[in-house]
Amino acid sequence: MAVDLGERISTRGSEFLLFALTPPRTTVSEERAQEIADVTQARLAPIGLDGLVLYDIDDESDRNPRERPFPFVATLDPADFRRRHLADWPTPVVVYRAVGKYAEDELRGWLGEPDTGRDLTVFVGASSRESRPATSLARAQALLSEVRPDLPLGGVAIPERHTRRGEEHLRLLAKQQAGCSFFVTQVVYDVNAAKNLVSDYAYACRDEGLEPVPLVFTFSVCGSMRTLEFLGWLGIDVPRWIQNDLRHAGDTLQASYEHALGAARELIAFCRRLGVPFGINVESVSIRLAEIEASVGLAREIATGLRR
Repeated sequence: MAVDLGERISTRGSEFLLFALTPPRTTVSEERAQEIADVTQARLAPIGLDGLVLYDIDDESDRNPRERPFPFVATLDPADFRRRHLADWPTPVVVYRAVGKYAEDELRGWLGEPDTGRDLTVFVGASSRESRPATSLARAQALLSEVRPDLPLGGVAIPERHTRRGEEHLRLLAKQQAGCSFFVTQVVYDVNAAKNLVSDYAYACRDEGLEPVPLVFTFSVCGSMRTLEFLGWLGIDVPRWIQNDLRHAGDTLQASYEHALGAARELIAFCRRLGVPFGINVESVSIRLAEIEASVGLAREIATGLRR
């Protein structure tokens, strides 16, 4: 019997594979939402994933004053989508919570629901210092400790922020000591930034006498220049040489696929060498079938290189 994702994370010794997606738009019917869920499950079942990730989308316009390349569209609540439409999904689901969107009573109510089962959660804080969240990240963590201390909690790791400030590893240590048992990155394009974060975190853990928790690296494909622009809007650093490759490639989607696969393999080898537990998360948030299929193919190919 396969080891459950929560146990893999707690033992910190197993490599694992996740696949992330965004729930359908709030404007879809119940029937259409179920159709999307059924197609998604059929598409992902052959990969043998260790878990599924459901994002909680928030409007981040307060973080970046520039116009979004893609307009913000509200999506179904990830916990509701999981409960109503993915109840038969066989592995645990990592449900994201942009905690600033929710009042304390809303978060408390969700945490108190009995059917979270083997699921996990990732709390995401405010998108900028100017935000006025309904619930702060610290308060959300306190609520979880009070209501559902058994629910595995993950945090967000941002290699780009480490490049700018040089202290992201200290943020991870603080979040780990506050209860985070794993971390998930934004989409990784800058492998050196991610390796710097892994290295600094690993040696900081050693200095503090702590065991590092799993770092989950997110990868995705980029099928157009507009998508590339959106990555920049989100604060994801795509190195200039990769931007040039994608702009001048005969097949942008295939070029991005090859970059993502190479980056994943490099980080896998690096984490193994440092003894840092890790997972891989392949993200698919595009509505274009070609990009969805490329993401599924990327997950399938990465899976062959993991020691599970």
